[in-house]
Amino acid sequence: MHLHAFLLLAASAKAIAGSSNHGNYSWPKHQAWVKDFQNLITFGDSRLGYFIAHNGSAPPVGTLLPESTSTPGGGITWDRWVSIYSGARLYDYAVSGAVCSNEIIYRYLASIFGPFPDVIYEVDAFVADTQYINASTHTNTLYTDRKSDNTVYSMWIGTNDLGADAFLTDSSLNGTTIPDYVDCIYDRFDQIYKAGGRYFVLMNTAPLQLSPLYGMPDAGGLPASHYWPDKPANLSGISNKMEEYTKLVNDIFSYRTPFELLVAKRYPGASIAIFDVNTLITNIYHNPTQYGIASPANVTGQYYLCDVATGSICTSQTSIGASHFLWYDELHPSQQTDEAIAHEFINVVKGTSKYATYW
Repeated sequence: MHLHAFLLLAASAKAIAGSSNHGNYSWPKHQAWVKDFQNLITFGDSRLGYFIAHNGSAPPVGTLLPESTSTPGGGITWDRWVSIYSGARLYDYAVSGAVCSNEIIYRYLASIFGPFPDVIYEVDAFVADTQYINASTHTNTLYTDRKSDNTVYSMWIGTNDLGADAFLTDSSLNGTTIPDYVDCIYDRFDQIYKAGGRYFVLMNTAPLQLSPLYGMPDAGGLPASHYWPDKPANLSGISNKMEEYTKLVNDIFSYRTPFELLVAKRYPGASIAIFDVNTLITNIYHNPTQYGIASPANVTGQYYLCDVATGSICTSQTSIGASHFLWYDELHPSQQTDEAIAHEFINVVKGTSKYATYW
C-alpha cells in the first residue's frame, strides 16, 4: 500500500472511531441494541472443573453444564450474574486458564494431561452443539430458541495470553506475536458468524497492572505467586510492561473492529459492541464502594492466597470477608467485581452503556 493511501485509511478510521465514542453513529442511542435478549453465549476464561473431574475429557456434545460457584473468582461469575439479572439463558463455553490458541501460547496442566482448552476448542464445541440432534427427539434439545436477533455472543480472552508463561515472558510459539492473538479472536468471530451469530460483545483486556500478580510494589504487587513462582525482582518493570500490553491490545480492538465491519465488510448484517472492561475495573479500583465493594474496601490485596511453592496451602482473609475485595486472588476479580461487570454488561446489551462502543 502506498504511504498516501495508508495515511488516508488511518485518518478515516480515526475519524470513524472518534465520531462514535460510546455509541454507534448509525443508530439512535434511545433504541435498544438487542431488543429481545434471550440467550447469552460466552467464550474466554472462566471455569475448568468439568475437565479436571473427567481426566481432561470435554463435556459431551449437546450438554449444558450446570451452574457452579467453584470458579477462579470464588463465587458467581459475571456471565452467571447476567443470566440471573436479565433472565437470559446462559451457555458458558469459557474455560479457566484458556488462551485464544494453544498454537500461539501453550500452557500445560498436569491434572488434565494436556494444555488448558483454548478458545478454538470452545468455539468448535459451540458449533458442534448447534448441529447436535437428540437421538430421542430428533431435534436440537440444547438450543431450542437461538435466533440471530435474540442471542448475544461475548468474548473475553487475553489475561493468560498476555501474562506470565505467555507474551509477557516471551513464551509464545513459532515466532507468534500479539497481532496473531488478536487475529485469533476475529477468526473465532468468523466461525460464530457462520453459525448464525449477529450480536457480539468484545470485552477488552482488564487492567492487569492493578492486580496483585502484576501490580506495582507499592500497590500490592506480589514478589512471587503460585501462578508465577520464579517472578523476576523488577516488579515495577513487569507492571509497566503489562500495562503497555493491555493498552496496546485495547487500542487494536478499537481500530480493528470498525475496520472489519465497515471497511472489510467481514460480518455483513452483524454488530459488535466493544465493552471497555478495562476502564470499568479501573473505576472500581479508584471508587470501589460505588460499585458494590463493601467498606472498608481493599483494592490492592487479595482475599484468597495460596503458597508459592505448591499452590495447595491456601488462606482466606475471613476477618473482613470476600465482599470487601476487588480481587479474589492475585489475578482474578472477586464475585463482587463480577457482579458490577454484569450490571454494566446488561447496559451494553440495552445499548445504554457509557463503557461500550457500538459498531
